[in-house]
Amino acid sequence: MNLRRALWGPIRRHPEIRVRVTLCAALVAFVLSAAAFIVLLVPRPVAAVLIGLGVPALTALTAFGAWLAVGRTLRPVNRMRLELNEITATDLGRRVPVPPRHDEVALLAESVNATLDRLERAVARQRAFVLDASHELRTPLTGLRMQLELALADPRDPEVPETLQAALASADRLAAVVGDLQAVARVEFGGRFPRDPVDLAALADQEVLRTRHRTRVTVRAEQPVVVAGGRAELARLLANLIGHADRRAATAVTVLVSPEAPGTAAVHVLDDGPPVAPHDRERLFERFTRLDRDRHRDAGGTGLGLAVARDIAEAHGGALLLADRPDGSDGACFVLRLPLAG
Repeated sequence: MNLRRALWGPIRRHPEIRVRVTLCAALVAFVLSAAAFIVLLVPRPVAAVLIGLGVPALTALTAFGAWLAVGRTLRPVNRMRLELNEITATDLGRRVPVPPRHDEVALLAESVNATLDRLERAVARQRAFVLDASHELRTPLTGLRMQLELALADPRDPEVPETLQAALASADRLAAVVGDLQAVARVEFGGRFPRDPVDLAALADQEVLRTRHRTRVTVRAEQPVVVAGGRAELARLLANLIGHADRRAATAVTVLVSPEAPGTAAVHVLDDGPPVAPHDRERLFERFTRLDRDRHRDAGGTGLGLAVARDIAEAHGGALLLADRPDGSDGACFVLRLPLAG
């Protein structure tokens, strides 16, 4: 039993040895069958013996050559396996060796390395996101703790209601950050939304009526504009755009919803706030990015709203960008385009 285990164990663990043993066993079985057949058919004993000995010898040489060829072919695969065993989540910069010959094994190694490249980028993006999210969550949590400590220090202080109101605002901002983080997780790690018919004009009206705004927000649409997508996700997209425009605007925000040819729905969100320089427009869609001049004006934002809005738009096959106002006046214009429902 120990001998059997000692012989069979390496064969089971190493595919290269299994292939070689299987090939040699098949060759030996073929040789023995051929030799027996020849001995029975050849009438001359000497010739039969010579043929019976020559065929096994020739087959042995063939088996030895096959053994070497299989080993040479599978050796790069074994090196790839050993390298993959050494790669961990903290050492994703390593890659498997690519054989110099441009064959199927080399193509396999290149595919493995390409997969590792994508995995490394995804893990790096996830780590950066976690660090940024923890930083953004720390700010409202610190403020909330400080405000509650002040209220508890002297409950009879006449400023306690004002302190609790500020604590409630910090809690609301914390809830907004958590909501945007959940939206990012659904978009990045889910990416699948129901394809229900959604009227963007009606949805924009609902979002404007649902939330109190600092400025006057007007929705203009001459007809229903229906797209296919997730209603909750599209509602968050519009809410983030309108909320950002409301924080930037001086007096008014206008939402224009209309169809565009060919087969495109367009939503323009215009504000009369300060203009955004062309070289800063793409930066606004980066996570946790605020322009210096907008930090005070946009203090109520989470730093994720526009990034989430663009992710949702792209997940629905659309696009979101920032442009100048069509009438040439000061302000900004967010342009959302989505495919119309078929």
